[in-house]
Amino acid sequence: MARVLIADDDADIRDLVAFKLVQSGHQVTAVEDGMAALRVVREQPLDLLLLDIRMPGMSGLDVCREVRAADETASLPVILITARSQEGDVELGFAAGADDYIIKPFSPRELSSRVTAMLTRVDR
Repeated sequence: MARVLIADDDADIRDLVAFKLVQSGHQVTAVEDGMAALRVVREQPLDLLLLDIRMPGMSGLDVCREVRAADETASLPVILITARSQEGDVELGFAAGADDYIIKPFSPRELSSRVTAMLTRVDR
């Protein structure tokens, strides 16, 4: 069981992702913005972050950069979730330090597969 943080300002997406991951046996914390995500990252041990790029206040890209800049979280896997599918947007996500990128709309099965693959890759 992995400890996963989901940060998305869209309650429907947040609930769908949380439901699918809990169903897969993971422990999930869900928050609605980047500042809350950063607080959780600093306060709880986590195995994976799922961050929406566009959130009020602090974006998922900003959270990803902060996570990568701190020694204690620099290797924490990050998957960005976004409706932005332009090639330049994907490049910005990877440049910020993301490990993977899921474009909305996505299937719950695809999400689950990518999370499983990421967790397997990092050899928790």
